[in-house]
Amino acid sequence: MVRPPYPRLPWLVRRNVFLRSQQILAVLMRHGMDWLFTRFAPGADESQLARRVFTRARRTPAEEFVSALVELGPTFIKFGQALSSRLDLLPPEYIAELSKLQDLVPPTPYEQIMTVLTNELKRDPKDIFIQFDPQPLASASIGQVYAATLWSGEEVVVKIVRPGAQEVFEQDIQILTDLAEWASNHTVLGRFYDLRMLVDEFAFTVRAEFDYLREGQNIEAFRTNFADDPVVHIPKVYWDYTTRQVITMERFSGIKLNDLPALDNAGIDRRTIAENLMHFALRQIFEFGLYHADPHAGNFFVQPDGSLAVMDFGMIGRLTPGMKRTFLGIAEAISRRDAEILVDELISANIFYRELDRRAFTREMERLFDRFTGLSLKDLTGAQVMGEIMQLVMQNHLQLPGELVAMTRAIIISEGTGMMLYPGFQLFTFAAPYVKRFWQEERSMRNMLPRISAAAMDGMELTMELPRRVTRLLSRLERGQLEVNINTEELNDLVSKFQKMTNRMTLGMILSAVIVALSLIMVVYKPETWQPLGEFIFGFALISSIVFGIWLIWSIIRTGRT
Repeated sequence: MVRPPYPRLPWLVRRNVFLRSQQILAVLMRHGMDWLFTRFAPGADESQLARRVFTRARRTPAEEFVSALVELGPTFIKFGQALSSRLDLLPPEYIAELSKLQDLVPPTPYEQIMTVLTNELKRDPKDIFIQFDPQPLASASIGQVYAATLWSGEEVVVKIVRPGAQEVFEQDIQILTDLAEWASNHTVLGRFYDLRMLVDEFAFTVRAEFDYLREGQNIEAFRTNFADDPVVHIPKVYWDYTTRQVITMERFSGIKLNDLPALDNAGIDRRTIAENLMHFALRQIFEFGLYHADPHAGNFFVQPDGSLAVMDFGMIGRLTPGMKRTFLGIAEAISRRDAEILVDELISANIFYRELDRRAFTREMERLFDRFTGLSLKDLTGAQVMGEIMQLVMQNHLQLPGELVAMTRAIIISEGTGMMLYPGFQLFTFAAPYVKRFWQEERSMRNMLPRISAAAMDGMELTMELPRRVTRLLSRLERGQLEVNINTEELNDLVSKFQKMTNRMTLGMILSAVIVALSLIMVVYKPETWQPLGEFIFGFALISSIVFGIWLIWSIIRTGRT
């Protein structure tokens, strides 16, 4: 059953969505993105088509794509930022351009922001804040950040959701969802990748960013995890002044992480800062399974002792215990350069694929590790190794789980920032003791006993249920009620191709028979009044047959090309 477009939206909203859809398509076409909507057949070379489109443009396809997203507004800018983490889906040149995207959104007027603040806190802001700076510290697509001081004298930052931002976002998400469904049915991209899941993951992430109560809960979780860690500081949340659209947090001072001259003037050891940053990244992923998914330099303030104050917990990733074990296995396989184990771990991570030659993929991974032969891990960077692996993943049309890609990106960004601070920083050398310790803890009796106990209980339940299930299965088999469901998607495609081939053969035979029959009639059957009428009928039929034959030949040639 085909899902009707926008089934629950009122008429005026449906009309706005329709107009917005037209605007989106027009912008994409203007920037040369019309090749995205071509009905490609399997095996079509999209890159060649894209190159033909951009031969007339001065900018690269990646630059045009980013330019289109910027023109389409905040939702699409955030979508581009989300795509910048999908190292498994896009070529490096696209990732590089998308990583430059910033929320270049003009600030909402101060009076409108104050209206939201008053309505959310149910009080006059002057009764809460002795001072409130009308100039925002930051202005993003979702909210704006202001510096303020409580009557108690504590310095805070206040984040406030922009009025109307969520309504615009939901409208654009509906359009993105429909575009993803269309592309899934009509393009090669949709054939190899689950585009709807990609949009759903993006929508879930951004909706969480609109909920500041959830961000406050994230901050509290991080404060608990790093309560005893002297090199990481997490802000305090003032819950009395926090709602779904307003969050009030402790304000940190310090030096921006990427302000190298200021760090040098303050006499802070940059190597210590780089190690503290990677310490934060490794602990949150391997130990807690709760990680900061947007660790760019602007979200860290360096304290005089080299410790880090962390800000902005809107984008948070969570790992299940199984995913943590998978990531540990991937790290261990890379350190041992074992392609077989690495492929096993990637597949166990529930990667999405429609066609995968596992043996060929393993051979490609072995060749990758062979290229690194002779190099010690300290000579390699995480970005280099993961970039090569992601290139193979993309070439084989695999789609990794979003959380796996996001935490890989978080580590690579932290490594890049660490190398900016201290060029001699080596990720694998620094991370090796952490991975070893977390690996040992994962396999300690304290962690293994609950899993062994759960597995034993599952085995006992299965043993007790097995006779009953076997009895039901045999009973249905005796009554002839046993059914087997088979996925016939590829078989249907094959049948359709055979049907088209048979139809063309039949049409060709009919065409030949018509021409032969006309020739026999002209030779055998010649009444006195036949000549004028026969010439007209034969001529018309012959010309029609030739036209039909040319059309049939052209359709066969065109099918062969695609």
